[in-house]
Amino acid sequence: MKVLIIGGAGYIGSHVAREFLDRGHSVAVFDNLSSGLRDNLFPEASFIHGDILDPVSLARAMAGGFDALVHLAAFKAAGESMLKPEKYSVNNITGTLNILNAAAEAGVKRVIFSSSAATYGEPKYLPIDEDHPTEPENYYGFTKLEIERFLAWYDKLKGMRFAALRYFNAAGYDVKGRLSGLERNPANLLPVVMETAIGMRPKVQIFGNDYDTKDGTGVRDYVHVSDLAVGHVAALDYIAKNDKSLTVNLGSESGISVLELVEAARRITGRPVPADIVGRRPGDPAKLYASSKRARELLGWTAEHSDVDTLVKTSWDAYLKNAKGR
Repeated sequence: MKVLIIGGAGYIGSHVAREFLDRGHSVAVFDNLSSGLRDNLFPEASFIHGDILDPVSLARAMAGGFDALVHLAAFKAAGESMLKPEKYSVNNITGTLNILNAAAEAGVKRVIFSSSAATYGEPKYLPIDEDHPTEPENYYGFTKLEIERFLAWYDKLKGMRFAALRYFNAAGYDVKGRLSGLERNPANLLPVVMETAIGMRPKVQIFGNDYDTKDGTGVRDYVHVSDLAVGHVAALDYIAKNDKSLTVNLGSESGISVLELVEAARRITGRPVPADIVGRRPGDPAKLYASSKRARELLGWTAEHSDVDTLVKTSWDAYLKNAKGR
């Protein structure tokens, strides 16, 4: 199929683009490079420099005739979204409506949307499945849930089939080592640990060690980005074959603790990775991880590379490659 990947120069988007190319699809990447990197572009894929807030550039891009699009062009910092909701409203919501309107006009009938398990909010039970109540606790999660609702209406009114993929923490780098463009200003734990190991940061902060978990530190769901990329392709295959939409979790189903990840980084990198225990952050639950039963049943998807060692090793390889480049 001919696939337009919006946000395809970013961290997750570039891995998704690589997977579609590996499966023999024709790929075009649409990106404004505000956070994406030219290093993440592939010669086999065409590149369109454009912005989702510019309906004209979207219309021109989609005039190329695509069988499907993948939407990964959202701001994603949960904390920032609570301080700057207007920024997230404009980019995530207005930008998405621009995408959907351009797609409807161009006759693009399949959309893969990078949603988030932040749509669920505080866990009522674990693992979180797709029937869990959706009560976002940050504005970022709210925008993702609203986009899912828009997609449901465009499905009903325009026949636009979609897959909304809900996942927590994307981590790691291409298991074959073909991608190593580092995220700009990362806030997630594993990049912070890697920056500490490589010497870009003095230490890691661990927020609380008195939770009801195996080692007292918070447990979170980390999914290898290569696994996520496979999930995007599998989702497109599903909606193309069945002509119906779906909402599905892509999760590890077990979770990794903060201390477990830090200790794996020390072991694999051979670096000390200093860490300070500080107070809990308000609103942080002890455990947070998703069920992927529906993804297994409908997509044949499992998190094959999401063990802690693979997450850390592929990340460390990418950071070392960048360090050598400098």
